[in-house]
Amino acid sequence: MDKVYDQAKTESKWYKFWEDSGFFQPEVSPKGKPFTIILPPPNANADLHFGHAMYTIEDILIRYHRMKGFAALWLPGADHAGFETQVVFEKHLKKEGKSRFDFDRETLYQMIWDFVQQNKGNMEGQLKRLGFSLDWSRKKFTLDPDIIKVVYQTFIKLHDDGLVYRGQRLVNYCTKDGTSFSDLEVIYEERSDPLYYIKYGPLTLATTRPETKFGDTAVAVNPKDPRYQKYIGQELEIETVLGKATIKVVADEAVDPEFGTGVVKVTPAHDPTDFEMGERHNLEVRQVIGFDGRLNEKAGRFAGMKVMEARAAIVEEMQKKGLIEKVDENYRHRVGTCYKCGTTIEPLPLEQWFVKANQLAKPAIEAIKSGKIKIHPKSFEKNYYHWMKNIKDWNISRQIVWGIRIPAFQCQKCQEWVVTTGEVPDKCPKCGSVNLVQDSDTFDTWFSSGQWPFATLKTTQPGDFEKFYPTSVMETGYDILFFWVARMVMLGLYATGDVPFRDVILHGLVRDSLGQKMSKSKGNIVSPLEIADQYGADAARMALVYGTALGHDQALSHPKLQAMRNFTNKNSAPPKKSDEATGPATSL
Repeated sequence: MDKVYDQAKTESKWYKFWEDSGFFQPEVSPKGKPFTIILPPPNANADLHFGHAMYTIEDILIRYHRMKGFAALWLPGADHAGFETQVVFEKHLKKEGKSRFDFDRETLYQMIWDFVQQNKGNMEGQLKRLGFSLDWSRKKFTLDPDIIKVVYQTFIKLHDDGLVYRGQRLVNYCTKDGTSFSDLEVIYEERSDPLYYIKYGPLTLATTRPETKFGDTAVAVNPKDPRYQKYIGQELEIETVLGKATIKVVADEAVDPEFGTGVVKVTPAHDPTDFEMGERHNLEVRQVIGFDGRLNEKAGRFAGMKVMEARAAIVEEMQKKGLIEKVDENYRHRVGTCYKCGTTIEPLPLEQWFVKANQLAKPAIEAIKSGKIKIHPKSFEKNYYHWMKNIKDWNISRQIVWGIRIPAFQCQKCQEWVVTTGEVPDKCPKCGSVNLVQDSDTFDTWFSSGQWPFATLKTTQPGDFEKFYPTSVMETGYDILFFWVARMVMLGLYATGDVPFRDVILHGLVRDSLGQKMSKSKGNIVSPLEIADQYGADAARMALVYGTALGHDQALSHPKLQAMRNFTNKNSAPPKKSDEATGPATSL
């Protein structure tokens, strides 16, 4: 017997014994009441971070119910993580002096697939090292063929029910990463930028974006603003940096009379509010910024310039022509940025697939109100209701290679779209043409992971869905309540007619000893595997759950880890004298 307790050796030995003995698999019997947790699937693009060690809460619940005689299933899996993974892989390519543009679609996809498979294997080993009692016989991956089939079936059902449509709308577009995003994936920053007061004929209006003026198709005033009543409906002749032009004046309630002069430029192709205003007044959508982030031919001699370069050049030209009345140099406003790379998001018109999320949100709201699903802590219900009640159509198209390709095919003759379960249609149902091409876009990864509870249980073992759905608990971080939990509720109710889980438990974020968020830039990221090797997995797990409160962030410190290691060492120490006959104590 070892004189010094070896955490890693002991934990690995017992984990292997438990797994080999089938202790992590539920004992399915007519009498055994089910208790189910679907593991929030970690992204298969890197090692686990310390947030994943919070799975400890789920492990405690599973082990407790397993000992109580429940048919306790904790189902593991991994997420392909679409855009996130492609970005990670592109960073690897960059180190080799390459980019995604050096490869065709099939080659790039296969390269990312191989990269993910390696990471997925590493990740499974790490979950085992941390002692999580998952049923590995049922492990799933979001790109398993049977999972993809379920995702396709949901898409077709939404399409046939009129809840999915393809249309050109203004989307959040990152010109660096080359893809659109949903509203939730845009991070808003407070910035100070110049607010330019520009002369438009007899009127003056304020804008932070003079470079989009080539896309203006109207100017607008509030219909109740007495200052501008006489201009409503008029066509104004204005001077621009490209010469003379005419523009009409419209009245719209969306105009804030207190902003600037109370007159605004309407640029439907580059501002969400303006796009809606343009729809109400049947205005042209005139795009002047391309998907490469440069001004196009409509900008005349400014074409080819990047946005900020064009802004400076246009302002200089306006000042020469006396078109700028004044400038507020430090106007505070919110600017949307890409959540991954920080690039300023460009609202751009693009044809995409959208889900009518407001219709899915209604039963999802009722599920919480009725108590079918309980959120813990209850205080997060208010945030849930607010987001659900203000939800907009969900853009589920992404202009990336990695992920589940959208099973929609466009007829090259009549432009009709045909939705299938992945197979190429024999012919166009509208015109009979056999020339159909599949959409090159992939699904938003949250669209597939939003189906995770029912997609997994429908594709594991026969009878699992009937036995274990709805699941008992969804335990995850509060930071993805809207990204993931809300979407699982919406899609679960829609696809199965029942809630995906009974209780939602939200834990806080794991921060460093100073309470700061862990990030690579700060150099304060802690690997759970390094902690497990240094202090033992049991000590790391105890440090995470001891003294924590649901929905609240917690600081991780070495003194706390040391205290938990001392505690586990003492409990696992070799017995003395009369205790020797009973053998060493072991923990679950």
